[in-house]
Amino acid sequence: MSEGAERPLRADARRNREKILKAAVRMFAAEGLDTHLERIAKEAGVGSATLYRNFPTREALVEAVYRNEVAQLCDAAPELLTTKPPFEALRAWTRLFLDYVTTKYGMIDALRAIAATGNSPYGHSREMIRAALSILMDACVTAGTIRADITAADLGAALEGIALTSASPEQRQQAERLLDLTLDGLTVVRPEVER
Repeated sequence: MSEGAERPLRADARRNREKILKAAVRMFAAEGLDTHLERIAKEAGVGSATLYRNFPTREALVEAVYRNEVAQLCDAAPELLTTKPPFEALRAWTRLFLDYVTTKYGMIDALRAIAATGNSPYGHSREMIRAALSILMDACVTAGTIRADITAADLGAALEGIALTSASPEQRQQAERLLDLTLDGLTVVRPEVER
């Protein structure tokens, strides 16, 4: 194994890591970033040593939570297309995007502090999100449900704008209305058939 390469985690270690990440998202959302890490370990059903072995610092845990949320959001795009028509998959994904932004909103100060140290938790997240959005939009264009002249960058910018103005949980209804208006603007207008 080359130097710097990580060994794959055993199945039980991977499960513990996933439980910690899920518990951290819940606890950060409910109690903020000052939540004691030991409480997160307890919520996850693991010992503190297991948490610290996986995430030696609070910053490491916050960064891992963020990266995990991005990965889940992006992985959802092709999964949604297997269970829903393309436009409905796109609509469902935009709701997941709001969930992701709401989670990120609660961690923004910690993410900024991590970025200030020179470690960018954002990495390639914007490109990953646009790629997922492209998958959904391409499927919609192929199905003839949305206009072909709108790019993933265009829709991504619109989603980011909605998120910036309506990211807090109490603004969720407004954010969903704005998403619907945006998606309605993408739809292909079919000429009315004369009767």
